[in-house]
Amino acid sequence: MRFYYNFLILTTSFFMFCGCSKQKSDQNKDSVIKNNLANTTVSISDKNYYLPTSTTNEIVEHEFYTLSYSEKHEQAEWVAYELKKNQLSRSNLDRPYFIDDPEVESGSASWKNYKRSGYDKGHLCPAADRRFSRKAFDETFYTSNISPQLNGFNAGIWNNLEQKTRYWAAKYDGVYIVTGGVLTNNLETIGNEGVSVPEYFYKILLDNSRGEYKVIAFLLPHEDSEKPLNMFVVPIDKIEKMTGINFFPNLPDGVENRLEKSADYKGWSF
Repeated sequence: MRFYYNFLILTTSFFMFCGCSKQKSDQNKDSVIKNNLANTTVSISDKNYYLPTSTTNEIVEHEFYTLSYSEKHEQAEWVAYELKKNQLSRSNLDRPYFIDDPEVESGSASWKNYKRSGYDKGHLCPAADRRFSRKAFDETFYTSNISPQLNGFNAGIWNNLEQKTRYWAAKYDGVYIVTGGVLTNNLETIGNEGVSVPEYFYKILLDNSRGEYKVIAFLLPHEDSEKPLNMFVVPIDKIEKMTGINFFPNLPDGVENRLEKSADYKGWSF
């Protein structure tokens, strides 16, 4: 009986020791996973991972870009897509007519709102970023992908930023881009459908080509400007406060917080 009792104690102690060891092992494993997650980058080709939040809950996924449509303002609050080096093309494709976006359930605003308005149909995802295929190019002419822009702005500093974005896409072999107008209350509107005219436009670029994330965000007043682009670099936090959009919600919190507070453009060659 004494032998059985001692055997039972030893056996119980052994399993208790193993259980504690397993618990510590699991805790260590969890810690390693969390640490690795904080330092891991996800390919920017995984477009859904980098999508911002939508304040309208009307996300439209086209083949070559994704957008969040605002029925109130009759335009996208953001357009998001990846631009890779091998997608850059100088092909001269005939420009199609602008058409309503067939995927917007609430109905996208007609191009007729822009007639004699004094504003250009400003692309959010530029047609020049999608010249690598006819379908990709044509998708940029959905009216959900345009916003009213003054010609001096559209053909000036906004165009400069689009060209610089293509330069970075070639240099870093791909950047993830989120762009749109800042849509707030009491904006000027055009057309019968009341298309809002943003007072600011933003563009946010994310790169992870070197195994770590870096971002740069621009906030441009809707006006012609001769100032250099680096004068318009701001923290993403500032754009989030103006728009109510969370731009990279799926990133680990530590990474997201670090990126969104930064207004450092030194890692980006101007």
